Amino acid sequence: QKWKSSVSTQAKMPPCNFVPEKYESYPYERIQKIREQNIAPSLRTYYKKPLLLHQGHMQWLFDHEGRRYLDLFAGIVTVSVGHCHPKVTMATQKQLARLWHTTNIYMYPAIHEYAEKLTSLFPDPLKVVYFTNSGSEANDLAMFMARLHTRNFDIICLRGGYHGGSPYTLGLTSLTPYKHGVANGFGCTTTMLPDVFRGPWGGSHCRDSPVQTVRKCSCTEGCHTNCSVLYLSTDCECHAKDQYIEQFKDTLNTSVPKTVAGFIAEPIQGVNGAVQYPRNFLKEAYQLIRERGGLCISDEVQTGFGRTGSHFWGFQTHGVVPDIVTLAKGIGNGFPMAAVVTTKEIASSLAQNLHFNTFGGNPLACVVGAAVLDAIEEDGLQKNSEDVGTYMLLELAKLRDPFEIVGDVRGKGLMIGVEMVTDKDSRRPLPAEEINQIWEDCKDMGVLIGRGGLYSQTFRIKPPMCITKRDVDFAVEVLHTALQRHVARATAK
Repeated sequence: QKWKSSVSTQAKMPPCNFVPEKYESYPYERIQKIREQNIAPSLRTYYKKPLLLHQGHMQWLFDHEGRRYLDLFAGIVTVSVGHCHPKVTMATQKQLARLWHTTNIYMYPAIHEYAEKLTSLFPDPLKVVYFTNSGSEANDLAMFMARLHTRNFDIICLRGGYHGGSPYTLGLTSLTPYKHGVANGFGCTTTMLPDVFRGPWGGSHCRDSPVQTVRKCSCTEGCHTNCSVLYLSTDCECHAKDQYIEQFKDTLNTSVPKTVAGFIAEPIQGVNGAVQYPRNFLKEAYQLIRERGGLCISDEVQTGFGRTGSHFWGFQTHGVVPDIVTLAKGIGNGFPMAAVVTTKEIASSLAQNLHFNTFGGNPLACVVGAAVLDAIEEDGLQKNSEDVGTYMLLELAKLRDPFEIVGDVRGKGLMIGVEMVTDKDSRRPLPAEEINQIWEDCKDMGVLIGRGGLYSQTFRIKPPMCITKRDVDFAVEVLHTALQRHVARATAK
């Protein structure tokens, strides 16, 4: 029996007074042909019929035919303050007419003004910055710094983490689709991911989120009367956290030397689908690493710049201060730039010999970065991430009861994951063909969502931080309709 949709969405796309320019480039078919012939095939596109995007404005994208889309993925968590944000655009245009590039062999105002502004947002002693051009490059340099400074080699990372695609950082990236059949990862050791939804331990009070898992908690009864208790009480321990820390200790005791170079983790895993750890896990892991002479690296490529809402940096939500912090993506709102922030002492380890970056911290990038920081503050985007993100998490969580395939809703601020499963008991990933159709339906109704997780089973929702509650209502209604269509298709089989 051939299924025909009887479900139509009542969702009304919020108004937008921006009018895109008329598309005047190549026809769609010619673009497709060039893609096939001249662009590397490893650069894959989303959707059966890839979108040809033409223009962007804040949280909206427009295709070549003028169709408007609500962007819930922000160029893979990169457009932080909004597409073509007027303040950032104006600052960039002004600098374009003044000075593009000189390299660091000369002084110019922009790098000094921006370095002061950026590092003022970090706690002591994180006050020294080295500018690079991408997240992979920043994490590559962080690894290098940790090894140079400690004179140790081994670095611990979490399974499911993504830290870049360069040969050096691929050792830290622990997701099979990104692994290539060449030697990489020498000196990089993975340890168990403390995933309280999919992992062996977890419960209904583990994570720092407005939404918890549906798993029962094995902690002592009465321990979790409120979500901050684990930061305040030493008498009450999270059972899941304790078990994952034991696994962490086991890795340290069996797989690496007695001294290590460091440990790297994202405060919330990004590519793996907004996976959150039990409270206090990072705090205890940091302590164990430092006892072994290692440095703690926080990969803030996706979680930084207010996206988690409650704090400006993701590491602050865990109550820790890292030794090295890596930044990219949202730092430039789409402009290619990145940074490594660390202490004066650690940065000095790199000064024993030359280490040069041609484009890192160029005048244009620094002006863009400073304008992004201004926009975050002036537009109240950290507070917006907290308010709108919490609202969205709670609205998405309402989809769990009517739909058995919505296994988990998680996240903090505007860093959100919705994990799709065959059923909540087994937690088996929803088959690709089923999740693909839901995803395509959302796009056809005007909402663009990312994908993540080891099996691409998680919807990644990480929009520009200027999104509104009205946008959220529209997006949740679209997803609800797409899920209804999935149920109708399954029933018709």
